[in-house]
Amino acid sequence: MVVAERPVSTETIRELKGFDGFVERLMRDWKVNGVAVAIVQNGEIIHSKGYGLRDVDQNLEVNPHTLMPIGSTTKTFVTAGISLLVDDGLVSWDTPVREYLPAFKLWDQFASERMTPRDMACHRSGLPRHDFMWYGSSASRAELFGRLQYLEPTADFRTIWQYQNLMYMTLGYLTGEVSGMSWEEFVQKRIFDALGMAGSAVTSTGAKESPDLSRGYRKEKNKIVEMPLYEGFTAVAPAGSIVSSVADMSQWLLVHLNDGKIGDRHFLSEAQVRELHKPQMVIEEGKHAELPHASYGLAWFVQPYRGHNMIHHGGNIDGFSSMFALMPQDNVGVVILTNMDGTPVRDILMYNVFDRFIDGKQVPWNARSKAEYKEFEAAQARGKEKAKSDKVRGTRPSHPLPAYAGTYTHPGYGPLTVELEDGVLTATYNNTRMPLKHYHYDVFDMTMDRFGVTFKVTFQTDTRGTVHQLLAPLEASLPERVFTRAADTSMRDPAFLRPFTGAYEIMGAVMAVELKGDTLILSIPGQPDQELEPIKGTEFAVKGMTGATVQFKRDDAGKVTAAEVSTMGAVLIATRKE
Repeated sequence: MVVAERPVSTETIRELKGFDGFVERLMRDWKVNGVAVAIVQNGEIIHSKGYGLRDVDQNLEVNPHTLMPIGSTTKTFVTAGISLLVDDGLVSWDTPVREYLPAFKLWDQFASERMTPRDMACHRSGLPRHDFMWYGSSASRAELFGRLQYLEPTADFRTIWQYQNLMYMTLGYLTGEVSGMSWEEFVQKRIFDALGMAGSAVTSTGAKESPDLSRGYRKEKNKIVEMPLYEGFTAVAPAGSIVSSVADMSQWLLVHLNDGKIGDRHFLSEAQVRELHKPQMVIEEGKHAELPHASYGLAWFVQPYRGHNMIHHGGNIDGFSSMFALMPQDNVGVVILTNMDGTPVRDILMYNVFDRFIDGKQVPWNARSKAEYKEFEAAQARGKEKAKSDKVRGTRPSHPLPAYAGTYTHPGYGPLTVELEDGVLTATYNNTRMPLKHYHYDVFDMTMDRFGVTFKVTFQTDTRGTVHQLLAPLEASLPERVFTRAADTSMRDPAFLRPFTGAYEIMGAVMAVELKGDTLILSIPGQPDQELEPIKGTEFAVKGMTGATVQFKRDDAGKVTAAEVSTMGAVLIATRKE
């Protein structure tokens, strides 16, 4: 159902006096190419307009139907979907997730057993963001779901609020498993189709052929450059993949301001709308008098603004920033879409709209934001200077560059590959290529050009002097992620492993080597069975035993005749028995 704009009343004209000029001034101040704004009051759309350009090269203007990725505002659709399933009697907010997804497993066993959809939705899982684990990854949703168990928490379950995208991926996965359709199909059928949001798409891939799709932009060295459309959201789509317009998002505003109703018909039950909007977790005290504190509901930030209850959720995704906000008691809401990466314009406009409908007094948020941004730029400059001063001059890598090339893996973060091309090392992680520039000793700068972010990664050697690990600070709230060098994939081929199986005589005892799947198993009397992990050539590490290795020996004909077992500084010869 599409609700049309009503004729603008004299009162509305007064409230929005000078608004267009204010938007255009903000766009100039923050170098934003395009903005779209829709405002809803008392169940009707009172303002819906585009400003600036959606495509600078083609000189195409923004209009109310211009499509832009909404980023994390998508999360409001995820929790609304769970609420629909609650209304259907298929899900409960407070039933452990394992009741619906038996394979659900986290690092923390207690959290694995007790985590509920409510815990996931209000960000109290104990996990930090771990965003680089999934950004750009081609892994499936099921694969990332299986890797959750290898991601360390930074807090106990249910103790603090920590924003977390992977838990929203899991809520989307749960939605698919319970509903019998994918999360994408569920949102299309149960939400977009039901609300008449005909222009919206569940992913940017689904919208990229639309003539209404905006280009995205970002600031780069005082220039505004276009950012390629981000399409790497297949697995983590529930965290932020939806593409929409202010014309469509106005319908979303109307539903949330009308107790879940479309006209006179309930889309969501009133009880579920209240559940979505009420505070669940305290976040922090505010730093401005107008915003004294903040809490989080179920995909909604809940906080007072100048004494009025305000709920909202913003979104940032490559080249775009959005805001979706409402004041339920005042029956007013606003949606703001911009085609600029990480711009504060969305927040400034939100506050300005609410200021106009509260009492007309406008707080100087633009000036405050400029001051905060100036501080941020100064901090960045100091960081660059510190990196220069910390560098130890005159050092070189401990190994020739080819020794650093290889594939390094982390059970949660997946593989990271280092290649040497024309004398330059390049890392590839989650389909993103990043040059490695020597900093000092075995530390290299790894730069992600898309965001202008540089990580300092460290290579480490084992006791034999082999480069075997890469440490990368991919989660700021935890120590570096440790990627361990992986053996050649051929060492997991059963055809390669099978000749090593059999019985070996070692110090009067019999050692057995068996093949289970793609893994060799070592059995020694009186000891538990141990897995053998590939190292290189015919050498394997004994899993769980530091420094212990088994290297199989062949004769001139290629037949396996013995195995050298190295442990605790000794090398034992195990002769193969016929």
